[in-house]
Amino acid sequence: MVVFGFSGSPRQNANTDRLVRAVLAGAATAGADARFLRPQDMDMRPCRACMWCRENRGCAIGDEFSLLWPELYEADALVIGSPVYMWQMSAQTKMLVDRLYPVLNPDFSSRLAKKPKLALCFTQGHPDGDFFKPYFEHTAQMLRFLGFEVLPPLAAVGTRAPDAIEAQPELLEKARRLGRSLVE
Repeated sequence: MVVFGFSGSPRQNANTDRLVRAVLAGAATAGADARFLRPQDMDMRPCRACMWCRENRGCAIGDEFSLLWPELYEADALVIGSPVYMWQMSAQTKMLVDRLYPVLNPDFSSRLAKKPKLALCFTQGHPDGDFFKPYFEHTAQMLRFLGFEVLPPLAAVGTRAPDAIEAQPELLEKARRLGRSLVE
C-alpha cells in the first residue's frame, strides 16, 4: 500500500510539514509505504490548461510532478496538507490540486481505478477550530468530485509559530490515527 503525503507549506519543517508527517507516520505503522513530498521543493509548474490530459493519461508539462503520474494513478491514499492563507489553501497547495485535473475524463467521470482515500490536513493561526470549516468542506467536496474518498478534514488551530503544533500532542496523535485509518 502506497500513501503519498504532500505538504503545501512554503516553510520547511514547520507546522504543516509536521502534521503531514504525523499522518504518514501513522500510515507507516499500519504497514504503508509512506512518501513525503513538498511541492515547494519540487520542479513543479502550474497547470497551463493545454488539455493534453483530456486525450492522454497524465500531464504534458514534463516537470518532476508529471513523473509521479503513473504512481499517483495507483496510489491507495493521499494526504494533502496546507496552511490557511487568506481564508484558503496556500499557493503551493493550490498548484498541486490544480495538477490533479488529469484524474478526470472528458465527461468529468474519474479515471482513478480505485477510490483512494484522501486526508486533508490544515494548519491555521486562528484559534477557532470552526472558523474555516466551510472552506475545508468546500475543498473536500471538490476532491470528492475528482474521485477520492475524502475523510473528515483535520485542522491544527493556533499554529502561528513554526513549531506551535508540538504543543498539541493530542492533535498529533489524532493525525497518526488518521494515518492508520488510511491503511485500514
